[in-house]
Parts: sequence; structure tokens; C-alpha cells
Amino acid sequence: MTTIKFLIRGRSYIVPCRYYATTKKKIPVPDEEEQLPIFQYPVSKTSDRRVYVWGMAETGALGIHLPRGNKGKKPYKNNISYAWHPMRSSFGERFDVSHVACGYGFTVASVKTNDQHKVFGTGINTDSQIGYHAPRAGHPLELLLSPAPIYIPYKSLETKVIGVDAGRAHSAILTDKEGVFMLGNNAYGQCGRRINPKEEYRGSMLSHNIRTLGNETITSVCCGQDHTLYLTSSGKVYSCGWGADGQTGLGSYEAQATPARVRGDVTSERVVKLASAADCVLAINDQGELFGWGNSEYGQIPMSSQQQQVNMSYALVTFTKGLGKIVDVAAGGSFCLIVNEHGDVFVWGYGLLGLGPNVQHTAKPKQIPAALFGRNEFNPESCVKRVACGISHLAAISSAGDLYTWGRNRHGCLGLGGAADQHFPLRVSIGAHVLNVSCSVDHTIALCKPFT
Repeated sequence: MTTIKFLIRGRSYIVPCRYYATTKKKIPVPDEEEQLPIFQYPVSKTSDRRVYVWGMAETGALGIHLPRGNKGKKPYKNNISYAWHPMRSSFGERFDVSHVACGYGFTVASVKTNDQHKVFGTGINTDSQIGYHAPRAGHPLELLLSPAPIYIPYKSLETKVIGVDAGRAHSAILTDKEGVFMLGNNAYGQCGRRINPKEEYRGSMLSHNIRTLGNETITSVCCGQDHTLYLTSSGKVYSCGWGADGQTGLGSYEAQATPARVRGDVTSERVVKLASAADCVLAINDQGELFGWGNSEYGQIPMSSQQQQVNMSYALVTFTKGLGKIVDVAAGGSFCLIVNEHGDVFVWGYGLLGLGPNVQHTAKPKQIPAALFGRNEFNPESCVKRVACGISHLAAISSAGDLYTWGRNRHGCLGLGGAADQHFPLRVSIGAHVLNVSCSVDHTIALCKPFT
């Protein structure tokens, strides 16, 4: 009888090849054990992270393999283009994931390791936003259907990745000792380097390293559509990239090739959080006060002059008066979302805001009823801890680790099991405790841990 020996977590298992046959006796020969081939499968003993993905799958951004029908033959029964429900991604199965970020049709994730490959990417790669990948020289891949390592020229393997973010066609990899590495399209200077109109981004091996800004360590990075924001250790904000809507906050509407310090009210503040998914930017300082700049077509950044583009940072203290200390913020394509220290969520702007089908625009912050996030007489302590926005959908994470989504359900990005838009928050069925969520144009990724 032919048998195979498996080694999993240091323990050996001997399995007969005819395990599913009708033979009753399946007794291996002890003398043959040492001569059997060994198949070793790496199983992490320390990682408790899980990655769930949903939304548009055809771009490869979900990092999952979906069945396909052969040409001229009937498609598989379960052939799908979208993942309507959360699905376990190979990111979490293969790696000890620490951070995730959704770009426009691609995904970036960092892993805990001392190896060279600390960041992986999957999905659209037309501008080398997830690195250079070529099965043979001169033929770079413009689409990856499963996670592949992104080469970053670290000077030390001890360097740790402490954050990742992604825009329309560029990515940012933040490290603890070597600053931030920028990849992808730099047509507007969003990668923080000189703009070359003739530069070819397809098949590029270039990654631009920004070690410090103003002789300070970079502690956080945020990618908008075609611009990038940097936060330093003292709370200063720098930006670069496309500024046509004022999203760089530099007092002009020109593209900025190298990071420059944002002007306006934030210059005297210690900023602790930045948010931008498209061309509107929100920031909060260490006192829980709100600031904003960029596109204000739908009143995202309220100004007395009714400006549609705000090119400098302005304090929105009066605008948010009475809402309490703000602890988290998110800015979508045409709306803004904040949560205060009590876990109450407020929204304003235009879109499916979570206030029901009859409210698609509000000029002032309106609270989304706390009961929609699980707070009731049986669970009075329930509150929202974190919020996130894509271009047209919104998300919130409760203190219990539950994820709620609402808004436009483009290609199933809400993860609610169907194609319908959602007018108020609805809990996503994920069998894990959600730690963080990243939203993009048409897909969403949640970093989770098992329930304890």
C-alpha cells in the first residue's frame, strides 16, 4: 500500500493513498516510514490575524481565485465576478498581516517578518503601483490575481513596516526606521519626486524613499486619489501631488512635486489623524478638533464664501461645536464622517449618508442613530470606535468588533450579500472580530482576529 507522510507543526502524519477506497484495513508499514516523502506546510503559531475581502474580484484586488468557464464550454456553476459576501483571503492564510490598504482596483498588505519581502500586493498594476512583476524579462504583468511580494530596497532587514496606504495608482509603504517608500504613478508628483512628463510607469522598478520631512520622522501617511499626505512626529502635515481642488492645502491649485508643509490653521496644531479617499481632506488635532481642506462641492469643507475648492487648511471648530471631542474621521468622494469620544457617528455632504432614503444631502453634521450600530437598552455600552470611507460607501467598527457598511453598493463592495444600495448602516456577517477596514472604489478589506 502506498502512503504519504505529512509534517505539520512538528508532528508527522501518515496517510494511505487509498484512504477513500472501500478497503477496511488501512495499516501503514512501519519500516517504510523513514523512506516516505515529506510535504511541509508552514503554519503560523503566533498570528491571530484574518483577512476578509469582498467586492469586485475581476481586477484581482481581492487576492482570491474564482472559478472560470473554458472557452466554448458551459461556465462553472459558481462562476462569479463579484464577491457579495466576505471571503477569507490568501493574505491572511499565508501571512501574518499587520496592515491593509485598498487602492483603485488593487490591494496592498504588510506582514510581520524579518525577511526582505515585507509587503505584498495584488490586483491592477498598470503603473507599477504594486511593484515590478514579470514572468520573463521585458514582459511586466499589469494584473496580478493573487498576492505577490513587492520589492522594497530596505537597508536593513530589521526594518519594520508600520503602515501602508494606496491611492488611484500609487502606493505608500511606511517603515519605522527608513521613512516612507512611494511606488506607482507620479504624473502629478504624488510620489513626492520630480515630475517627468515622459516617464513610463508600466514595468517600472522605481521606488522613491522619503526618509524624513523637516528633520522629523514620518509617523503616518495617507493617500488620496492623486495626492499624498504625510504626518511627522511633532504633528506637522506635509503634502504633494495633484492640487486642482486644493487637496494639497498649499495655498495654490498647482501640482506639487516634492512634499511641502500644508498651510493654514493646522500649522500651529499637533495633528494626530489624516483622512482622504478622493480630493477632500480632514484632520484632527490632539485636542479632538476638526480641520479640513480640498474639494467642497457638496459642502464638505463649509466656508462662508461657499467655495467649492479650499486650498488651505481651516479649523472647523464652530462647524462641529457641541459634538464633543472627535476621535476618528473619514472623507469620501462627496461626504465626510466623524465619530466622537462617546462613540456617536455624524455625517454630512452628499450621497447615501446612512440617514435613510429621504436624506441624501445635509450641510451640517447629523447623527446617525446609535441604535443602528447596536446600542440599545440591553447593550447600552455599545459604541463606534473607528470609521472609514470609500468613494461612495461608508463603514464603521463598533466596540464589539462588528462592522457596519452603507452607501452605494458598487460591485458588492458593501459585503451584504446582494447588489442593492444601502440607506442606513447594516452589520456585515464576518465570523471574526474586526480590527480595521479599508474601503476603495469597488472593494473592501477587513483585518480581523478570531473571537475569543
